[in-house]
Amino acid sequence: MFWYKLKIFAPLALSCGLMLFFSACKPDLKETGTAEKYFDIKGFFKRDTAILNKLRKPVFKTVTHNGQTESKQILIKNWGKELDLFIGSDINKPAWKNSYSIVNENGLLIYKSKEPELHVVQMVIKMDKQKVNWILIYTRTKNVLYQTNEKLTYYPDSLYIIEKDQKVRLMGKNHYEIKGMIKD
Repeated sequence: MFWYKLKIFAPLALSCGLMLFFSACKPDLKETGTAEKYFDIKGFFKRDTAILNKLRKPVFKTVTHNGQTESKQILIKNWGKELDLFIGSDINKPAWKNSYSIVNENGLLIYKSKEPELHVVQMVIKMDKQKVNWILIYTRTKNVLYQTNEKLTYYPDSLYIIEKDQKVRLMGKNHYEIKGMIKD
């Protein structure tokens, strides 16, 4: 009779033991809430690009590369792709929660990097009664092969400017500027 009970209860006990073991191996997931330490730049641009995609306003776009300029009026079909550099400037990453100093005065919200190797060096947001008037973002990427500095400027519903200076080892310097004026 003992062997019979062992045959029935052994698989059950083994299954329960494995479930307990694997649930103990799972990392603890703590509810941290949705509040972010810094301005939600990614969320802001996701909402704004969704609005721009619906409005389908024409854009007078000027592209300059090392002094050579070309302009034309276009209709941008994917604003998320067009403003990807802005969206990619999100500083709300858990590893960076204490990496930026914050100044909030006179309607200006300023984030400055405390660590020189971070991509986003500075972000300035001008607000008026919880509404964003403009955003200015400075980024930097530096490694052995190249160095890139960007200045991203955004005025909701009217203008965006992307300025990029790039130094590539053995290739020289390049300056790019993309300016998009959103038409009414």
